[in-house]
Amino acid sequence: MKRKHWTLTPWFIIFGLVLLLMATFIIPYNVGLFYLELGIAVLAFGAVIALSLKFRSYIRLIVRTTAEHFVGLDADYLENYKFPVAVSGEKGDIIWCNARFRKSLCGGKSPEGDDINAYIPGFSIADIRNGEGVDIALDGREYTVYAMPAGEGGAVCHFIENTDYKQAARDFHANMPAVALVSFDNAEDFFADSDESYSNIVISVEANIQGWAMDYNGLYKRLGNNRYMVIFRDADVEKMIAQKFPVLKNVRSISANRHIATISVGLCRGAGLVRDSEMNARKALEMALGRGGDQVAIIRDGNYEFFGGTAAATEKVSKVRMRVIANAISRAVGDADKVYVMGHRFSDLDSVGAAVGMQCIMEKSFKRYSKVVINKDASMARMLIDYVDERSDTSIFITPEEAMKGVTAKTLLIIVDTHLKTSLESPELYEKCKRVVIIDHHRRAVNYINNALVFCHEPSASSACEMCCEIISYLEDKPLGYIQADALLAGIMLDTKNFVLKTGVRTFEAAAYLRRKGANTLTVKEMFSGSIETYREKVDIVCRSELYNGCAISTSELNDGDTRLAAAQAADEMLTLKGVAASFVVFPDKDRINISARSYGKINVQVIMEKLGGGGHQTMAATQLYDTTLEDAMARLKQSIDEALTENPLDALNPLAAN
Repeated sequence: MKRKHWTLTPWFIIFGLVLLLMATFIIPYNVGLFYLELGIAVLAFGAVIALSLKFRSYIRLIVRTTAEHFVGLDADYLENYKFPVAVSGEKGDIIWCNARFRKSLCGGKSPEGDDINAYIPGFSIADIRNGEGVDIALDGREYTVYAMPAGEGGAVCHFIENTDYKQAARDFHANMPAVALVSFDNAEDFFADSDESYSNIVISVEANIQGWAMDYNGLYKRLGNNRYMVIFRDADVEKMIAQKFPVLKNVRSISANRHIATISVGLCRGAGLVRDSEMNARKALEMALGRGGDQVAIIRDGNYEFFGGTAAATEKVSKVRMRVIANAISRAVGDADKVYVMGHRFSDLDSVGAAVGMQCIMEKSFKRYSKVVINKDASMARMLIDYVDERSDTSIFITPEEAMKGVTAKTLLIIVDTHLKTSLESPELYEKCKRVVIIDHHRRAVNYINNALVFCHEPSASSACEMCCEIISYLEDKPLGYIQADALLAGIMLDTKNFVLKTGVRTFEAAAYLRRKGANTLTVKEMFSGSIETYREKVDIVCRSELYNGCAISTSELNDGDTRLAAAQAADEMLTLKGVAASFVVFPDKDRINISARSYGKINVQVIMEKLGGGGHQTMAATQLYDTTLEDAMARLKQSIDEALTENPLDALNPLAAN
């Protein structure tokens, strides 16, 4: 039935009465016209009767069909429901409602003929028919609406008002405790200064944290060892999120002797008990520290949300942790019958160099069968692989398929330069190996491998090769020769851009250690050589670059074996251009679009790549986009850059952040 048919009934009646009145007066003058007007009036009254009968039959059909769903009840029972009920027809028009519906949702007016969708804003009757119900808000009241099929396309809608219950639930969740654990990231940097300077810095940091707690009436407590705890209301956390946690910026304004103070915060929301909230806050803090610090990690229902992360990770001066990890790896290798070493897909010099160094120690110091698992054809470190193959007595490289055949219950898999299952050279090999050791320097991602016997993760390290050098130095390192030393040094030089980026004291100590082991810088430099075709492609990418918000962005439409290497080299080259704080190269690769990102530290490219589903390090990151075009990938990249710079404007960054 078409909506509002019955609203024409009064007009037909008025029209018919007018014609009857006119016919009465016209009889003495024109009998023919009298009969004409009388006939039209009769037709008008007939239309009224027909429409009324049809509408009543339609209502009886819908209501009778509805009542059949309620065993033992008749149609009149719907009128006595204690909550609003409306019946809609096949066109979505309201054909009947009870008194409570008129009073609660219509202000006492009759809604017949109105579209039922107007009373369920944001939804349609088709969305909720046979569904679990939807929550709506109407005129300051809240309802849960359920719809039950009735008749030919009709529906009976029940509006269950629960305003008070929902408000009570909101109040309950708003007042739930949100525990925040705070760590002063780089207190050791200031401890090396005078005691007075150190004390002043600590007092300033604590004053900022206390002020943060007071702004939101939070409970503040100092836990000791540069750790603090603050308990907030969950509703106040929403305000902090909207403001992007200005406490991070306030703490970064504290500096002394070229050191900038930073804090990391692990915050838990949604846990029912304070004890559970505190335990999850520890996990969130560990995640924030694993990503380099200077950020807030919020955990809720197992999902993470991150804010901040603009400052570079602080180098840890103490090597005690590496000594402990070296001992743990020794115990793990002692229980293994063979050791495989594996890096990430499209392996680079850092991944291969670290793997070569660890393989040598596993085989010659621990006397275990050991091989490097790699796909040579897809590697970007082919020159290093050939260099090692030519000078080694036996080949140390095997394919993932060959490694899969030799896996036993005691096989140990050492993963270097990545901690993500999706980035592994062979995820299948990882799944088959029950014992895993991870050595990585990239900032921790949410979906990291969490079942490792030893998880050696140091985001402040320059490279995986630097970490492996320190671990090897605490093991029996006599077998480490010039071949492995060259490989490890090549990895360090790659990730530091020839000792320009992320170089700390420990980086140069690792390089000096490798030099004593026979590393030759000229030999290593040759490993960075490329073909003339790769060089031409790199130059073409650089020449096509454009500036966007302090970033250099370029594309390559080629899809050959050298494109990935040329894109990485071009991204490095574009950083040397004036006014460029970060560089991005977008290029196709089979069924996906790749993006390589580089920076000198003023822009955290890891955060930008994470917005696109990737990750990496603060100065080196990447991502892969599927089911998209080069143009769409460029648009999404620019949007991510805008979002990142909105959260942390480039001009507002402290110039010491990259040091």
